[in-house]
Amino acid sequence: MLSITTLGYIAALCTTCSFVPQVLHILKTRDTQSISLAMYSIFVTGVALWLIYGLLVIDLPIIIANAITLILASIILILKVKDVATSKQNCLPKPALDKA
Repeated sequence: MLSITTLGYIAALCTTCSFVPQVLHILKTRDTQSISLAMYSIFVTGVALWLIYGLLVIDLPIIIANAITLILASIILILKVKDVATSKQNCLPKPALDKA
């Protein structure tokens, strides 16, 4: 019979590993245009809170899964924020040069 803790580890493995292909794709292509900044911001906040919860209740599957997921999702979020900042900077008008 499968123990509850084993079930937790399997669930943690599945949800955590689901981020690996996205992180690898973004690191390879440097393309974050199709992902939502708001979604990843909220998601990273939620994962951080789940990690804190896991630490408070001392639940190892929750701690491990959310610590790893926090790292992976934060990589995506950081790259997205950099991409948005670069896009905004490229859209700013260039200062005119004085012809004196």
